[in-house]
Amino acid sequence: MEGSVSTTTPGRELYERQLRFLLEKDVEGLIETNYTADATLVSFANVVKGEQALKEYFRGYVEMLGDLVVESTDKFVETENAVFFEATVRSALGRVRVYDAFALRDGKIHTHFTGVMDPL
Repeated sequence: MEGSVSTTTPGRELYERQLRFLLEKDVEGLIETNYTADATLVSFANVVKGEQALKEYFRGYVEMLGDLVVESTDKFVETENAVFFEATVRSALGRVRVYDAFALRDGKIHTHFTGVMDPL
């Protein structure tokens, strides 16, 4: 359509790719596409740094989750260099609200902060 403008933003595209890779359990694609080679994931339980360590971490993570269902994206905000969101998800671990913040470099995740809020 002439004159149409896409409402999809770079941050939203990154978020959608992140979910797609996780739902498909495609750890290789996730890390190679969305993360810088020197990326770091930070949670209260772990600090994981580097491409190979992230792949190992996410292999265990998707196995632990089992079938992941994203019920809703509850909050979402982005800037030129960051994406921050909260979502409600169901997995083998139950139904919870999660949060993630991505600090970006050249459109890829350089630092990923992640956590789970109280179970629902």
